[in-house]
Amino acid sequence: MDWLTQPDAWIALATLTALEIVLGIDNILFISILSDRLPEEQRGRARKLGLALAMLMRIGLLFSLSFVMGLTQPWFELPFESLDEEVRGISGRDLILIGGGLFLIAKATLEIHHKLEDAGQDPRAVPKNATFGSVLAQIMMLDIVFSLDSVITAVGMVEHIGVMVTAVVLSVIVMVLFVDAVCAFVERNPTFKILALAFLVLIGLTLFGEGVGLHVPKGYVYFAMAFSVLVEIINVRLRKGRKPDAA
Repeated sequence: MDWLTQPDAWIALATLTALEIVLGIDNILFISILSDRLPEEQRGRARKLGLALAMLMRIGLLFSLSFVMGLTQPWFELPFESLDEEVRGISGRDLILIGGGLFLIAKATLEIHHKLEDAGQDPRAVPKNATFGSVLAQIMMLDIVFSLDSVITAVGMVEHIGVMVTAVVLSVIVMVLFVDAVCAFVERNPTFKILALAFLVLIGLTLFGEGVGLHVPKGYVYFAMAFSVLVEIINVRLRKGRKPDAA
């Protein structure tokens, strides 16, 4: 705990905590969409348990840094001489990102399809195949991908493992405090739900691209998401302003 007396460590803690919260946005979106398919009384528990599992997984990976960094080393090479050496080498991290990206794209696309099919039906209806265990299992699958990305980012920024663990715990506490509010807002505004699913497709494509060696700066992705949310907020306000006239 010697880092507690180092000013640089506190600056690193604040920076990493903020970054972990930003990186956790995609996790919150995914948990929000999945928990929405559960009965209302189970949704809050699924969200908080999903975030708690994400925190435990990240802390576990932080204490297994040798294993995590081993995943960044190439496991095999693709037999294509025309590709750059960096792209030819496929690591365990690449396989996880490719699998997670494809899963996220498929899941988000299916959810959009379900939303279109369910249009006009009772919004309180819950699909028969949506069980607490199946939803939690899907959350855990994507937690592995998001946690791996988060831990590698933390390792690249900070030297002290105590700073990393504290940043992860603080970021998850913040997300737990706001996850219900975010989910309630998305639930009240169906267009935001479709927008959130589109974000998940974008994040899935980004993960897949990272896995195959196409590095996409995350700043561009989050800027596009923030800009889209701003435009949708303006649209919502305009629609609400027109309702009295329509009446």
